Formats: sequence, structure tokens, C-alpha cells
Amino acid sequence: MKYVKLGTTDLEVSKVCLGCMGFGDPENGMHTWTLNEEKSREIISYAIDEGINFFDTAIGYQNGTSEQYLGRTIKDYADREDMVVATKFLPRTEEEIKNNVSGQEHIRNMAQKSLENLGLDYIDLYIYHMWDFNTPITDILDGLNQLVDEGLVHNIGISNCFAWQLVKSNAIAKENGLKGFVSVQGHHNLIFREEEREMIPYCLEDDIATTPYSSLASGRLSRLPSVTSKRLEEDSYAKTKYDKTEEQDNKIIYRVNELAEKYDVTMTEVSLSWLETKVTSPIVGSTKKYHVDGAVGSTELNLSKDDIGYLEELYVPHELVGVMADNNKTLNDNSKVWMKHTKDKL
Repeated sequence: MKYVKLGTTDLEVSKVCLGCMGFGDPENGMHTWTLNEEKSREIISYAIDEGINFFDTAIGYQNGTSEQYLGRTIKDYADREDMVVATKFLPRTEEEIKNNVSGQEHIRNMAQKSLENLGLDYIDLYIYHMWDFNTPITDILDGLNQLVDEGLVHNIGISNCFAWQLVKSNAIAKENGLKGFVSVQGHHNLIFREEEREMIPYCLEDDIATTPYSSLASGRLSRLPSVTSKRLEEDSYAKTKYDKTEEQDNKIIYRVNELAEKYDVTMTEVSLSWLETKVTSPIVGSTKKYHVDGAVGSTELNLSKDDIGYLEELYVPHELVGVMADNNKTLNDNSKVWMKHTKDKL
């Protein structure tokens, strides 16, 4: 496994990050295809054995059970100080807003619950999961910095934002002597490259770490279009989010397969190796051990300049989907993805 520095922090993280959205009680959240604790522990411990030390979860993944499974596995299989754990907090709910729960109070409550779920004393990277137009960014930054000052959180990151939102946030943090966001987690892969317009150039300029999700486009970039998966069969969002560009996307996927055959590697390795030329550490979901093998193997594959050009040649612009499509202050909160799928008990 290769390791890289996470932006301006002192953290050394594996070149791939294990995404934990596939772990958690399948009867306790928005997904039915997630792994129970026994199977989750098998994948997490295997990833640790293979050199992965960077893990990304969220309080919203299966109502906190993903955090619980990850924390218990790390406790049993690894030295805490060798692991880098990232988790994410959700925006304030309508009920919290009506009850005058401040952004600072909300963040503290979320962090304390995540620490309880994880069974850890601190969070290495605490991530603002999605932009909350109902809570001032000054309150968000203040709440996060309070946790940093207390040692409960070591670094802060952001996810699902536009470049202007990240720039604005870090400018406000700098003006007020606060710690800014050191990483950004956006939707980025070979068939969804909108992050390369503004976000990636900005992050390279300011040394902000990029840890994209959906690195394999919900598995599309790891198999031929004729092959399906349990997730694509049961997750309506994952199944439909590339519908409008499917024909053009498939042409790129076939090129991934060509290069995989050329180098005698998997499509996963080709797709991730391409992405690793653009970002710090892509987040890769794994529900089987061979998924981990593909992620680890990708760090050893060096695509040529011609290979990269061949893969990129057919790209067409994509509309924003999911949480980023919801990143709009004119939308009613109840229509947003996170509101529709998150239970009140969080």
C-alpha cells in the first residue's frame, strides 16, 4: 500500500480510503444491501491487513450502525493511533430549528453521538456532510472549532459543496482565526468529472485534500454494462443516477475493460488508478474481499499519458445528481435527499 499526506495535515493516509456506507444493519436505514456486523468486520479487518488505514463513515449510514461496526472492528484489530477515521454530521433538522437548537449545539450533539457509536476518544477528520442553508457557516465553523479545541476532533472537512462554498468557508475561518476545512469529499469518477471544472484546480492551488466518493460510479466502472449487482438492483438512486448519459458512459466503460485486458488487471484497478492521478485518496466501497483487492491493486498500476487520454476522450458533461442537486437554497428542506432518508432518532 502507498501512503500520502492528507492535505496540510500531519496525517499519512493510505492511497485509497475504505468507504463504510456498505456496512450497517440492513434493516435500520435507507439501504437494504448493506452488510451485517459479522460480514462488515471481515471486510474491515481484511482491509487493515492489506494496509488500508483510512476509513470513511457517517452518522447517517444505516442510522449510526456503520459507525458502530467500524469502531468495534478497529478496537479489536488495530492500534487506534495507526488508523485515520473520518465521519460526517448531518444538517440541523426542521425540529431542531423550531426548537432554537443552534448550529454549535447541533454539531456537538452529533459529534458526541458519533464518538459514542465509534467507541473512540477523538475523530481524526470530522466532515460537514452537506451544505445547510438554514445554519450560518459561522456557526458551523465555530461549533467545529470548539470540538477541535477540546481535542474531540483533530481536523475538519466538507462534503457535497461547490468550490465557492469551500472558498467562502475557509476565508471566513481565516478572518476569524479559526481552523478551516482541510479536505473535500465530492462526487468524482471517470464518468462523472464535473469536480474537475473548479473544485480540483482550487484544491491543488491551496493544498486541500480531495477524497471523492462514488469512485466506481456505484460499481459501473468495475464491470461491463451487462453485469448487475445487488446494490444496483435494490438501490433506486444508484440505479438511475447515470440514466441520462448511459449510452456515452458505456463507451468509456468499454475502454476501461480494454485497458484492463491489456494490462491483465481488473476494471476496478484501471478506474481507480485513473482517479488516483487526480485526487488525494478516493473512497472505495467494499462488500467483498475482492473489492478490497482491486482497490489496493490500483495503487500499483501506473497508467500512461496515452492511456489517460484514451479514457478521458469520450467524456460528456453531466447534470448534478443526488445531494449536489439539492445544494440549492430555494429547495424546501423536506424535498432533500437527506431529509427523505434519515430517521428522527439521529
